[in-house]
Amino acid sequence: MTTTATTLTLDQQLAAFRQNRFLSMPITGMLVWAGIGIAGALLPEWQAVLATYLGTGAIFYLALLVAKLTGEDILGRKRPGNFFDKIYLSALVMSLLVFALAIPFQFQNQSSVPLTVGVLTGLMWLPFSVIAGHWVGYFHTLARTVLLVAAWFLFPAHRFTVLPAIIVALYLISIIALARRWSALNASPL
Repeated sequence: MTTTATTLTLDQQLAAFRQNRFLSMPITGMLVWAGIGIAGALLPEWQAVLATYLGTGAIFYLALLVAKLTGEDILGRKRPGNFFDKIYLSALVMSLLVFALAIPFQFQNQSSVPLTVGVLTGLMWLPFSVIAGHWVGYFHTLARTVLLVAAWFLFPAHRFTVLPAIIVALYLISIIALARRWSALNASPL
């Protein structure tokens, strides 16, 4: 008999949620932002803008494929009705909705796209950190915001390459932290 979330306490649902590896989304994000940086280096700016929107809009869907390789349950199918899966997925939707801010601003300054999309899509790491019970989301969001804003001002001619490179580096750090978290979580006590 399968236990549904409705028969579990919130503490039990949270514990079940935290049993995830949480690697598929950052791995996919890192790969997509690397592609955006390559597009920024090789393509005209308007095409780099398009690559940014298409790439970041596809991260979740591509992560579903990566999740098959990492053995993750992004959609919470193994945890039906889990309240914390709902919060996590709503944070993902929130990150997509912020394109409503990035798109109009792009018409004022096209080079704003890696900054606005980079910061706004990184906001989902805050609620993730709260429900995952791990510092990596706080680090990722705060470092991403501060570094992207600084780089946007410091490297105006290279915004479509430097900003994605920063995001890729932060994803790499976050992936390492999450992999260590997973190892510690699954370490057998002596």
